[in-house]
Amino acid sequence: MSARAKATLAASFAFSTFIIWAVHYQQSREREDMFQGVIRDDARRLEKMRQREEEFRASSRKREVYEQVQTVVSGDQSNQN
Repeated sequence: MSARAKATLAASFAFSTFIIWAVHYQQSREREDMFQGVIRDDARRLEKMRQREEEFRASSRKREVYEQVQTVVSGDQSNQN
């Protein structure tokens, strides 16, 4: 084998190795980015649930106050009059 052929073979091997490494590195980065997206989605979902629960508590407190202040008539009793 000539020196030029050996150099070409070595360069091809090095280039192929670099390409394979780069593809694996890119895949691992994308996988990590996707995982971070899942973590952000979970945090966003938990925050939304917390806000809805707080709104429900506030609504329940308002309802209790309104029921103490106002007369509440059920649907069955209003039809009998």
